[in-house]
Amino acid sequence: QVQVVESGGGLVQAGGSLRLSCTASGSTSSINTIGWYRQAPGSQRDLVASITKNDMTNYADFVKGRFTISRDNAKNTVSLQMYDLKPEDTAVYYCNAFYWLLRQRTAWGQGTQVTVSS
Repeated sequence: QVQVVESGGGLVQAGGSLRLSCTASGSTSSINTIGWYRQAPGSQRDLVASITKNDMTNYADFVKGRFTISRDNAKNTVSLQMYDLKPEDTAVYYCNAFYWLLRQRTAWGQGTQVTVSS
């Protein structure tokens, strides 16, 4: 099994920066992709950015040029560096790991709140 835990959320003013971290544990060598998702109240959960085990990255249009996803294999951590934050970025941010262990599986973290004040 794989477990993921998020950290790094908080309150920031518009135009500020935050760095979120997702730390994986368990069968980490089986992970194919780790993604960051976000969900605002009353909205669906949307993909923000993802990174594969081959370091291929994908970003949602609404964060391109402002957010950067990266990985530190030694620490089993995937980070999401967020710049130029906007009030509409306010949401709970979730880490998700897609991994293969006899079959395709997914693991979600508990989420971390990001609040951007105007």
